[in-house]
Amino acid sequence: MEPQTYRFAWQGIGIEATYTPLRWRVIDHLEIHSVEPQGAPLPITRTGYLSHFMQPGTIEAHGGDVVAQVIAWLDEDAAKPEWRAHVEASRQGDLFA
Repeated sequence: MEPQTYRFAWQGIGIEATYTPLRWRVIDHLEIHSVEPQGAPLPITRTGYLSHFMQPGTIEAHGGDVVAQVIAWLDEDAAKPEWRAHVEASRQGDLFA
């Protein structure tokens, strides 16, 4: 199947998600990039890029809305202490960087 590309914003970060069902006719593939600002860290990837493989039909089994599922994933990981510490450090700046 053809890749489906979506652009959306999450907490002020522009994101592009490309979902390819049955990539190589074997597995579903989701690529997530932070595009504005480019390479901005996200709770699911410190580099702003993530390549994620999943069982065929996973997206569809959860309602089929790629953007809603990526946002839910980001929100879930944003609640973790590591991400909250990153956000706090970003606000204050790092004197030792």
